[in-house]
Amino acid sequence: MINDVLGYAGKRVVVTGAASGMGAATARALVDLDAEVIGLDVAPIDVPVKIALNIDLRDKSSIDAAVAAIGDPVDAVFSIAGLPGPPFSDVDTLLVNFVGARHLVESLVPVMPAGSAIACVASIGGIGWQENLANLLPLVQTDGFDAGKAWLEANPEAIAGNYIFSKQVINAWVAWRGVMLAHAKGIRLNCTNPGPTETGMMPAFEAQHTAEVVDGLLGPIGRRSSAEEQAWPLLFLNSPRSSYVACEGLQTDGGFLGAVVTGLLGTELPSELAPGDV
Repeated sequence: MINDVLGYAGKRVVVTGAASGMGAATARALVDLDAEVIGLDVAPIDVPVKIALNIDLRDKSSIDAAVAAIGDPVDAVFSIAGLPGPPFSDVDTLLVNFVGARHLVESLVPVMPAGSAIACVASIGGIGWQENLANLLPLVQTDGFDAGKAWLEANPEAIAGNYIFSKQVINAWVAWRGVMLAHAKGIRLNCTNPGPTETGMMPAFEAQHTAEVVDGLLGPIGRRSSAEEQAWPLLFLNSPRSSYVACEGLQTDGGFLGAVVTGLLGTELPSELAPGDV
């Protein structure tokens, strides 16, 4: 019998967005798994983490102060904090979803030992990032927070429709930077791509697109996921048991991508399958 199956007992882990939604669900699961959880958020954190720190991912000095308070070592980073786009500006959305999140991760890399891991949250909104890679790499390859912010401010047309762009950028960065971290440092970088999830950001998505449009992104499972259902795949990715998984975007979308690529999304599907049914 294997105790501590996911291998988090006694590990020092950092969770951003720990005050609500997927971040809170992830932090709570990690506490239950006996990890030493350091929770970061701009809002108060109710989960009984070991250390709770205030952070504003739009502000480099705020990120640097949090990094100094975290100390070392760090065995896993869960980069979950995010903004939904409107009512937030394009620049603020990209700072929180990518530039500030990246600065936090890169600032923690020096205190992460070989075998540690980083998991970010992207979205099914990032589908198709491979075809858009040439437009994503100029931001992906900027050097640090200030250069990233300057690129955002200099390219307002590129980040219009900012939420989708931010999630494509995360996938591109995971693939590009993940190769280097795995090779040079033995650190694994991955992300998840959730489908519609019932969190505090959902009203903003429904206000932008309507609930009907949001539910058009449901996969064949046929319902929105819970925050907890998104937390466990993140724990899987960062677990030392997933030591051969790197530079990947895991679809946690209820089968949406599979239905899209096979042409079955929106078609009439049988309620039961007999052997040989298509």
